[in-house]
Amino acid sequence: MQIHQIKPIHKLKKRQRVGRGGIKGTYSGRGMKGQGSRATSKSRPRQGFAGGDTLPFKKIPKSRGSKFGPIIKRPRVIIGIGKLNDFFNDGEKVTPQILLEKGLIKKIYGKMPEVKLLGNGQLIKKLLVENCKMSESVKKILGSALESDKNNK
Repeated sequence: MQIHQIKPIHKLKKRQRVGRGGIKGTYSGRGMKGQGSRATSKSRPRQGFAGGDTLPFKKIPKSRGSKFGPIIKRPRVIIGIGKLNDFFNDGEKVTPQILLEKGLIKKIYGKMPEVKLLGNGQLIKKLLVENCKMSESVKKILGSALESDKNNK
């Protein structure tokens, strides 16, 4: 058997051409006069059409400015722990506020971002991390420091 010998299981139904006499001739199933008989008419009005009224999406006021950014609960920022070596000394505290002051992160749409530390690079210095999310690899690296921090509280 070759490809040209294969026949389809179901024959395709031929498209009925309109305006060629017989049942679908003359008015081609559109009736006589009116909006539906015109060439530009569609079976359904366009999306959002409200029968000649002002469109619903045009009734909503525009949202402009920095406070109308994308609707996200809290913006997120990812930082590799290798970067922390350049900005911090031994035993220093790492918080989102301090990261903002040192220029490692910026406010996004006027909101303080949620900081997550990833295990990119190597951390040489011992740091105390607070109010930052961490990946599993960072938790292992900072494990001893985190345990001592919990005991102090």
